[in-house]
Amino acid sequence: MCGIVGYVGPRQCVDLVVSGLKKLEYRGYDSAGVAVVGASGLEVARSKGKLANLVGVLKERPLHGTTGIGHTRWATHGRPSDENAHPHRYGGVAVVHNGIIENHLALRSSLQGRGHQFASETDTEIFAHLIAEALEDGKRNLVQAVRTALSQIQGTYAVAVISDRFPNEIVAAKNASPLVVGFGQGESFLASDVPAILEHTRDVVYLEEGELAHLTAQGISLEDRDGVPLDRPPRRIEWSAVAAEKEGHKHFMHKEIHEQPRALVDTVRGRTLLEEGDVALDGLELSADEAQRISRLVIVACGTSWHAGLCGRYMMETLARLPVEVELASEFRYRDPIVDERTLCLAISQSGETADTLAAVKEAKRRGARAVSICNVVGSAIPRECSGTLYTRAGPEIGVASTKAFTTQLACLFLLAVKLGRLRGTLSMEAARSHLSALRQLPAWMEQVVRQEPAVLPVAKRCAQARDVLFLGRGSQYPVALEGALKLKEISYIHAEGYAAGEMKHGPIALVDENLPVIVLATREPAYEKTLGNMEEVRARGGQVYAVVSEGDVHAASLAQVALTVPEAPPLLAPLLSILPLQFLAYHVADLKGTDVDQPRNLAKSVTVE
Repeated sequence: MCGIVGYVGPRQCVDLVVSGLKKLEYRGYDSAGVAVVGASGLEVARSKGKLANLVGVLKERPLHGTTGIGHTRWATHGRPSDENAHPHRYGGVAVVHNGIIENHLALRSSLQGRGHQFASETDTEIFAHLIAEALEDGKRNLVQAVRTALSQIQGTYAVAVISDRFPNEIVAAKNASPLVVGFGQGESFLASDVPAILEHTRDVVYLEEGELAHLTAQGISLEDRDGVPLDRPPRRIEWSAVAAEKEGHKHFMHKEIHEQPRALVDTVRGRTLLEEGDVALDGLELSADEAQRISRLVIVACGTSWHAGLCGRYMMETLARLPVEVELASEFRYRDPIVDERTLCLAISQSGETADTLAAVKEAKRRGARAVSICNVVGSAIPRECSGTLYTRAGPEIGVASTKAFTTQLACLFLLAVKLGRLRGTLSMEAARSHLSALRQLPAWMEQVVRQEPAVLPVAKRCAQARDVLFLGRGSQYPVALEGALKLKEISYIHAEGYAAGEMKHGPIALVDENLPVIVLATREPAYEKTLGNMEEVRARGGQVYAVVSEGDVHAASLAQVALTVPEAPPLLAPLLSILPLQFLAYHVADLKGTDVDQPRNLAKSVTVE
């Protein structure tokens, strides 16, 4: 995933573009660059590494101009280097690109046969060559030249183009990678994500698949891949730019862990109808007949969202008595899945741009399934592909390791499970009221857990010295074990595995010795006694047991070297509490080790390429 920013208007653009890139650096930080058209023509500055390196380059060699594009890169084709950094230029054209050109080798060979010489290893440079060639061949304007180039491209892209022949214009196009344009007063903006331009405008349009945008200081025009003009009014963004700042926290991830009680309130607000024992799902309405016709639910997701889906399976099967399959989207799309018109496909994605999940949705629809989604980003690609979406309302999540997205996804899954249970007649009004009352109490319970953050530090100090860490959980806590292990791996680079506790004797117990920290999710739930037995087995072999236990549970706490307590919640909702100590654990281990918490190596916030 890469970040793109563009500006055209009366202002000097470099500082504005770089400021926008800072808000997108979570999307890629292998290299960065800017290109500007000004009195000196087309100028480019690039640097390997984080954005701070580019800022240093620009201090030594300032660029001046009022039309510019910028990019922060997560490497796909070509190693991180100055030469492979975007923007790429050729023949007076500069290009930034997010995505993958699948036929780049054939195009590069063809261009070289026509005398073109390449300066990088990237697929993106092909765009600059094709566009420059189209202009030389007589295309009258930059939009036509870009469209000509795109007609030869196979793959995914969000691309922005400037040219010294058209100094007051930017042309942008989108296919399967996010791009948003912003409308200002006498100026226009472009970005991969709204936070990059939110301090300048709140009026935006998300580009759809195959669309082109022509940006000038006078305004923005849109057209489809065939050149047909489009008339789509801007959408007003309501959340503030301050919501994307750290607000005194050392890292965005730390801030976002602390934001979870507030985020949950926003997720649930207006959706729980306690007196009726029902749920109002804005944007994802189902009739009783539609719910009855569903024979099974297929959840498609990746990473943290997949773990949320695993928790959702317990919710759906318990409350709605609906068979549920939870599929890794990256596997689902390459099988021959059994999906039909009685299947409800539920896609879960924080960004709404996850390439594999989007492709899985399209495949499910092609086979006749109805597709709906749970997502955080309004107007993103997956919600646009679905017939309905339940938005998490988590607000911007900047840290690459997802935290509040996970818990708000769980809340949305719970709301959907209650709704389906009521529609399908498997959940009484009284039972629904009880479940929704517990959901409403969760923000206060989460606040209690957040206040206990210091209790995690002794465990973090021990785990920071470990080479491996094992996480164990049963039932709805098994996905939490997977998510806890993922968080630790992502940001501390310590090898960690999550296991169903009942599987411990089927292999993982061989790893247990005095050097292995074992994190056990031992809250009071079904099979609680069996989990205590797992703790005893680890202790008997000299392993170090650290546990998350229910408040007041002296027995479970006595079996652990350190016990982290959470309020006792109904089993289906308990993961929203038990994940918090594990998020804090991963955060403090990474902080102790001095790794880059918000921008861990080799990772990007959203995976928009395969």
